[in-house]
Amino acid sequence: MSQYRKSLGLWELISFGVGGTIGSGIFVVPAIAAGIAGPGSLLAWFLVALSATCVMLCLAWASSKHPSTGAFYSIYASVFGKRLSTSIVVLYLISAVFGIATIAAGIGQYFSYMGYSNILGIEIGVIVFFGAVNINGLRPSSNIEIVLTFLKTIPLVILAFLLVPHISLENFTPFFTGNTNDFLRTVIIVYWCFTGFEISAIPADETKNKNDIHRSLISVMLIVTFVYLFLNISLMGSLGSPVIASSPAPLAKAASVVFQASGDIMAFLGIIAMMSALNAYLLATSRVLQNISFKHHLPLVPDIGKNGTPHVAIIISTITGASLLLFSNHFEQLATISVITTLLPYLFICASALKMFDSLKIRIVSAIGLLSTMVILVASFF
Repeated sequence: MSQYRKSLGLWELISFGVGGTIGSGIFVVPAIAAGIAGPGSLLAWFLVALSATCVMLCLAWASSKHPSTGAFYSIYASVFGKRLSTSIVVLYLISAVFGIATIAAGIGQYFSYMGYSNILGIEIGVIVFFGAVNINGLRPSSNIEIVLTFLKTIPLVILAFLLVPHISLENFTPFFTGNTNDFLRTVIIVYWCFTGFEISAIPADETKNKNDIHRSLISVMLIVTFVYLFLNISLMGSLGSPVIASSPAPLAKAASVVFQASGDIMAFLGIIAMMSALNAYLLATSRVLQNISFKHHLPLVPDIGKNGTPHVAIIISTITGASLLLFSNHFEQLATISVITTLLPYLFICASALKMFDSLKIRIVSAIGLLSTMVILVASFF
């Protein structure tokens, strides 16, 4: 059996982390969140950023102690044993597959905004295309990820700056327009935008310097938090929650405020961003699947091909993600399921760090991440 090739540096890890996090969420969720909670949805973005940052730091510390492909199993097994660890990793795989379908549904939503029909065919076709790219090798996949991440992140920051002169304080009042249940629903759907940062820690055996994993996770969360908070404040202040909520492509709507003809350009940018996230999710899902299959001696799935990629695991990830769309391509529904099934693995990451380290700083951060994730997880069932 062939082995993974160590070809990822710091920039590649950052691009996969940013690419996997800044995807369909920021191009779709602001409209959903504004429709549920109005301007008060901004508070959800702040709270989720805090919770996700704590989880990220726990993962960074824990992965520095147990760096291996798949990341999660080695961390969980060192604390909770093999049986429980396997269950948590399987749950993460479920969330990742739903994530693939969610991103594809977001791509379809933006193609619909641009006037295209046969959305389901487009969504499945995009998943299959990036599955083929991942099978072809890590190098083409990482090169595409760097380019797509750059193409989507810089314009988002530029858009946020361009919207600042259009901000009106009246658009932030009244700040709270819903009830507690509405706000909790908003927090859950906003959390979808922050999932994916962990992808930087997953391809550890393909990383040249494993110390880059810790640095990449911190860099990813700093970039993501800045882009999300700045853009959402500019978006809410310039358009107001009713206008944002009424658009299936809120960033395209915002771009048209700055330049009349820029709405289609931003819609195209949204598609690029989601393709980047899809590419990153397929990489992460296949590596976690390969790792857990190897640990349990499953046939074929752990095999790594001549290109240095787990081709069987990629094919399985591609087929299952595409198949989900045959049952539902409703973005909010898919995203909610993905978030709920992601939160439990995140919760156990925090619990692992809490048990692994004696440092007071690490224990405080772990406790905050654990409690905030638990509250959001419990709220999702009510």
